[in-house]
Amino acid sequence: MDRRTFIAAIPAATLIPTAARAQARPTPGPGQGGAPAPDVPSPFWPKDDEVFLRPDVHAGDRPVGASFASRTAVYGINGAAGTAHPLATQAGIAILKAGGSAVDAAIAINACLGFLEPTSSGVGGDCYAMVWDPKTKKVVGLAGSGASPRGLSLATVRAHAKNGALPPLGAITVSVPGAVDAWWTLHQRYGKLPWADVFAPAIALAEQGAPVPDIIAYYIRRSMAVFGRRGNGIEETANALKTYGLAHGKGPQAGQVFRNPGLARTYRAIASGGRDAFYTGDIATAIDRYFKRIGGWLRYEDLAAHHSEWIEPSRTDYRGTTVHALGANTQGIATLQMLNIIERFDMRGFGFQSPRAIHVMAEAKRLAYEDRARFYADPHFSKVPVEWLISKDYAAQRATLIKLDSILTPVYSGTAPNHGDTTYFSCADRDGMMVSMIQSNFRGMGSGLVADAPDGKTLGFMFQDRGQLFSLKDGHPNIYAPGKRPFQTIIPGFATRGGEPWLSFGVMGGDMQPQGQAQIIVNRVDYGLEVQSAGDAPRFHHEGSSQSMGEDAPGMGATGLLRLETGVPAATRRRLAEIGWTIGAPDGGFGRYECVERRMDGATRVWAAASEMRADGCALAY
Repeated sequence: MDRRTFIAAIPAATLIPTAARAQARPTPGPGQGGAPAPDVPSPFWPKDDEVFLRPDVHAGDRPVGASFASRTAVYGINGAAGTAHPLATQAGIAILKAGGSAVDAAIAINACLGFLEPTSSGVGGDCYAMVWDPKTKKVVGLAGSGASPRGLSLATVRAHAKNGALPPLGAITVSVPGAVDAWWTLHQRYGKLPWADVFAPAIALAEQGAPVPDIIAYYIRRSMAVFGRRGNGIEETANALKTYGLAHGKGPQAGQVFRNPGLARTYRAIASGGRDAFYTGDIATAIDRYFKRIGGWLRYEDLAAHHSEWIEPSRTDYRGTTVHALGANTQGIATLQMLNIIERFDMRGFGFQSPRAIHVMAEAKRLAYEDRARFYADPHFSKVPVEWLISKDYAAQRATLIKLDSILTPVYSGTAPNHGDTTYFSCADRDGMMVSMIQSNFRGMGSGLVADAPDGKTLGFMFQDRGQLFSLKDGHPNIYAPGKRPFQTIIPGFATRGGEPWLSFGVMGGDMQPQGQAQIIVNRVDYGLEVQSAGDAPRFHHEGSSQSMGEDAPGMGATGLLRLETGVPAATRRRLAEIGWTIGAPDGGFGRYECVERRMDGATRVWAAASEMRADGCALAY
């Protein structure tokens, strides 16, 4: 759809300019938005960058594409990658050019991001992937999710709870890191380059150092402020501050060079010893010793028992596009539930960024997330009625609850039949393989805990705090149990058409992920946006449900809070408020999108890759 056609397709009411640019910013951490910390370089722009938030100043005019697009997609015929950091993207492209597969590139990217973007990823967290296998012509899924410590009882967990929920920091929330085994498992099946070669870029970066981009620097400094605060509930913080705080303990400024020799040493051990170096070797021994010293529960035996599992992705049809999602202990099927409900409405007729379009999508989210809170859990411990939840019949029933001019309240989960901060990246190679991978330490940088070796040097990575998402409610499918995988928010996305791959995509960010994935599919399928503008389009983020899975803040009222990005038209914003939505200011929680699209130019395969402006990353192709 060209620019003129796209603009003409938008209802006139939605073209009213926004009256004011009320862009909310996250609360600045130390050294942000004020005087720089001692012996730290100043930012490259004026300290008070709020002066640039002008309601009368907008982005420059692009000669083609949607008015809100930040850039053009990148194109290539040999390979492509999109990540949240330019150096990680370059590493992935280098691996592809060296003859590596898309899986080799994905592992290299993820290892690089563990150093470059520690606010969202690292070997202390979990990993999920969907892969288009060009030989079998199927989407295959891998769950690299670690379990809770086997020596940690429900009674002990409840003793550490506050207000009926687990705390966000400290050893009580740590579960087995699954990322390294997920990489190994993927490489065993799909790798082309030697295992050690895919770690070379990350090792070089961690040893030599790299300038920290603006957004990542901002969030590292916020985390350092939390970890340095008294009474934070973390058993030990000296290692975290030593690893990420730089000389002054407050974290890097934008553009400041950061190094992590401890992580480089850990990567060297994994590169030479494979996954066993992490789960049964010296690293596992160091982890065991560390948690015993600080009074935590993760043990050598927990690491040694861990293995990833291949799983069959769930899928649904959305107006001729097949959307795939991972079930297991993730929230992946919430995307499918939302799309099944949205499909019952004339989204194109409602109009792009119209009040009714956003209203329907937000209501579909509320309905799906009630089921998410009621049914989603580790299927090895609980019977999850996946086929019923993603069925068209169930979606039709739920869709009848949505009224176009009012909000459903109260909202409940369905009654099942009786059957008994994250990083995302995508890459593709010359053979047609596509990898959609997501990896995370969960909330922020993680638990605040960084292990050290016997020589006192840190291992260079932080352990995830994923265990916070366990329920403590008796009878709940996601109730805590030793050796159980907690509910997961991280989900890769994939879409096919006519049995052929189309999109390898994802939207990072906690409970925003299914909401963001659904908005991307609607933007592509219903409104015809191309791969880049589909991610640049303004988004909504609904927060609050009658039941929570650890992501929603309490006290939001019966209908929750509907946050709208500044780019949503003023007329749409006013009408949604009239319907009854409580409109929240934008807070930066609208996810971060990466995507690789497969196109065909006759018999020639063309990759189109996109990366949006909400992160520090980029997409490249060749």
